[in-house]
Amino acid sequence: MTPIRILIADDHPMVVEGIRAILETYEDIEVIATLSSGQEVLDRFRDLAPDVILLDLNMPGVSGLSATEIIQERTPGTRVLILSMHDSPEYITTALRHGAMGYVLKDVPTEELCVAIRAVHAGRQYLCTGASARLKPATADGREPLTSREQTILLELAQGKSNKEVALGLDISVRTVETHRKNIKRKLGISSTAGLTRYALEHGVLQGTGVDF
Repeated sequence: MTPIRILIADDHPMVVEGIRAILETYEDIEVIATLSSGQEVLDRFRDLAPDVILLDLNMPGVSGLSATEIIQERTPGTRVLILSMHDSPEYITTALRHGAMGYVLKDVPTEELCVAIRAVHAGRQYLCTGASARLKPATADGREPLTSREQTILLELAQGKSNKEVALGLDISVRTVETHRKNIKRKLGISSTAGLTRYALEHGVLQGTGVDF
């Protein structure tokens, strides 16, 4: 049996080593590399050629969310499995819309993480029990929905990033970020940055980020 080749990306060394140690006890899984930033993933994933990228969302510089989007733009169909502490619907749905094939919370049992890896490797979407429970059917409120790009930018702004930092992370211009920001405010019926912050808090976007506005 050829093992599933896994690339782990997380900026917390203890988390990475813990996951590596767990996964290496399974004969059908091989950890080929561990990286600590989204930019490292973008620089090396093609050469490493993993079967599945196990990716944290909150990393310095290019976030896991942005990295997922860029990976899918460069090599559509690359199998990304998000492993995160965030269970808010905005994080989950945005990650899936940008191409992640699975979403698993960091407190899942070891065996469920392995089940998720095998499912994603086989081309099936996988949500852990905690993540799927958070995805309740949306109630129609007449608002124009945010695009996937707008959702990404809202999440980035909600983490306290400036327009310039968002632009660098997504490899777009500051003017483009400003335009998306205006459209987000219009669609949500929000006129101020403080209003965007309140929206993010009320909808769980900032849950567990440690960001202080």
